[in-house]
Amino acid sequence: GARRHYGGIGARFHEHISKRLLDGALEAFRAHGVPDREVEVVWVPGSFELPQAASHLARSGRFDALVCVGVVIKGETPHFEHVGREAASGISRVALATGVPVTFGVITALSEEQALDRAGGKVANRGEEAALAALEMAEFVKRPGRRTRRYSGG
Repeated sequence: GARRHYGGIGARFHEHISKRLLDGALEAFRAHGVPDREVEVVWVPGSFELPQAASHLARSGRFDALVCVGVVIKGETPHFEHVGREAASGISRVALATGVPVTFGVITALSEEQALDRAGGKVANRGEEAALAALEMAEFVKRPGRRTRRYSGG
């Protein structure tokens, strides 16, 4: 098929965890035939900045889908609920406004341990899940009305 190009946007706050999320996303892309050279990765200061970066990249017209990853930990983030909610609604608004699928791989957790569990630890990798959703939605947007393939993790 045609070449597909994806973007990964990582929030640097709690970078050691965000990196694991981004690695999970890249691994999911690789597993489904998207080579690293077709995934452009950028970093922003924190989860609050993810929607603005996503908007900028989506409007460039270069991407089939974007994956946003980040970590918001309750005890370490003032206005924890606000930051998480704004990141989620902002990312959703970008997808609706541009037509480019933008998926949400942001972990909101009560502790660093809980965040690590969701970044490839005991529970799953939220970045991988977001990349799989991006693959499916990119296909959906390109082939409206057709049944899309279900992408699953490894």
